[in-house]
Amino acid sequence: MPKRLILCDCSGSQEIDAAALSRTSGLVCSRMHSALCTAETGSATKAIAAADGDEPIICCTQERRVFDEIAADLGVEPPACLDLRDRAGWTDDQAPTLPKMSALVAEATLPARPDKSVDVTSEGLCLVIGEAEAALSAAERLAPMLAVTVLLTDDSAPPDNRDFDTISARITTAQGALGGFHLRLDELRQVNPGGRGALEWTAPRSGAETTCDVIIDLTGGTPLFPAPEKREGYLRADPGSLPAVADAILAASQLTGTFEKPLYVAVEPLLCAHSRAEQTGCTKCLDICPTGAITPAGEHVSVDPMVCAGCGACAARCPSGAITYDAPPPDMILRRIQTLASAYRRAGGEAPRLLVHDADFGAEMIRLAARHGRGLPADVIPLEMSALASFGHAEILAALASGFAEVSVLLSPSTERDAPDAELPLAQAMAGGHPIRLLDLADPDMLCDALYNTEAPAPLAEPVLPMGSRRQVARLAARALNPGAESLPLPEGAPYGAILVNQDACTLCLSCVSLCPSGALLDNEDLPQLRFQEDACLQCGICATICPEKAITLEPRMNVTEAALGQVVLNEEEPFACIECGALFGSKSTIEKITEKLAGKHSMFGTPDAARTIQMCENCRINAQFGTADSPFSSGERRRPRTTEDYLSNRKVQTPNRKDH
Repeated sequence: MPKRLILCDCSGSQEIDAAALSRTSGLVCSRMHSALCTAETGSATKAIAAADGDEPIICCTQERRVFDEIAADLGVEPPACLDLRDRAGWTDDQAPTLPKMSALVAEATLPARPDKSVDVTSEGLCLVIGEAEAALSAAERLAPMLAVTVLLTDDSAPPDNRDFDTISARITTAQGALGGFHLRLDELRQVNPGGRGALEWTAPRSGAETTCDVIIDLTGGTPLFPAPEKREGYLRADPGSLPAVADAILAASQLTGTFEKPLYVAVEPLLCAHSRAEQTGCTKCLDICPTGAITPAGEHVSVDPMVCAGCGACAARCPSGAITYDAPPPDMILRRIQTLASAYRRAGGEAPRLLVHDADFGAEMIRLAARHGRGLPADVIPLEMSALASFGHAEILAALASGFAEVSVLLSPSTERDAPDAELPLAQAMAGGHPIRLLDLADPDMLCDALYNTEAPAPLAEPVLPMGSRRQVARLAARALNPGAESLPLPEGAPYGAILVNQDACTLCLSCVSLCPSGALLDNEDLPQLRFQEDACLQCGICATICPEKAITLEPRMNVTEAALGQVVLNEEEPFACIECGALFGSKSTIEKITEKLAGKHSMFGTPDAARTIQMCENCRINAQFGTADSPFSSGERRRPRTTEDYLSNRKVQTPNRKDH
């Protein structure tokens, strides 16, 4: 179905050239409205009903609620909404806004991929943890709605209220998320309901286990989980704050039923470089995951989708692409970037700047800057990300290579800083001098100042279209951004680089080849050689760890030449020729060292003939051992099989003659 832009100048507060926008975007535009959400709701109703066969895109997001209600009354799907006003129309910049509006329209018309999710069921089993005063009060309010158990952490006596269960225990471990929490308890005491007088506790016991769907933590102490605000179903409140406790109770009361849990990341275990042969290599995702959703699982890692909060930091830092952000996938992000840049240039723009922000804090900052401040400059194009930390060096470099002159990332207070702080210097090292910056601002006016007071640099003269995996995108972009360069030095810990081998120490044992997770290190079946392909190297360090001679070191760098795609010889030796048949096997230095150490000094090679076998290929060595007097393959003359005659003969000899008696 063709798309149609429904335009509104918001009571004349912005200027939109409908004819020019239709020409540059290729979409049909409605007439210019001024009060689409109030006085002209009839026009909105007609557009949403799609009476003319077009799919409407309403260029206003502030009043999305109004348009959704109209769609609900009509029994149709809610219309798509595009914010041209806050992101482009309301600006103090005197430069033309048409290129920017055209870019935003082009991005809005990209097809969206459905998100992947899994159903999570919560039956309303709620565990309230805390001291008696706060925990029991919360339980009394929740008991009519949920199946409540109170875990008291102080020495209070059991309460008389039997509308909910009460226990006293010490939590040793806690795992899980909404609909699937699992706790281990020590010193567990339950209420003994029998007898007269005050209720009493049972005798304590350890090693108990319990499960629940929702946890309300009113201890005010150390949280049960890392990044507690990201753990779904885990509600933590200050017991001394009545509003905070009330909010937790209200939130818990809503957590009953079946919910859709998004699957944020995709994992390909075969690409993972976590470990080989119990030798640890890459731990970037394990080190950076704020929720603890990632755990080792043999030679690769495993991601618990129920615990994963979707911050995307693991995907940005993964060197091999074993973990990728999947909501949306990386290729969709790259497509959005390229669409924004190309549409801006087609509409007459020259040097766009990209502002990456999240859907909550960043979007609100832009809205406030537009309504109460100067708004965004006409050359600053906002890109909204569902997971800001997933926007790593590959995406930054792709934006610069696509034609953006500058990339700024607007951080929010909830953004995990580890990934952006690590990805920024890596991207800067490969950006060819193009500006990249993190904006850690909490005031809309400061955001405007930071964007207006920056002179727009020149973008890449000939933009390119980076394609492929994130590693391939980064390499292609770095090559375009650094014309004439051969190798770019990178910061320590970069996922690109070379392997340096001390040839004097290396014995060509090739243990590094057998354990290299990416196949960057290779051998040669015909010659004793150690080969290396640089573009495949993840700099995981397993080769340096496993090398018995400690002959390997890592050099972080980006080789942007074609040589990185081919194989180079890091070390090689002259092969040894078998002294019997002349076949090549092993390396000359290795055979000579073994001969020197074993010939005449080891019981198996004590004689000259035995020592000569060290210098033979495996076939000649076997043949030589067959001819020796003490050959391990010799077992003497074969025994004659026993027959019936043998048994009968033995019987005649052993049985005495009856006549002799």
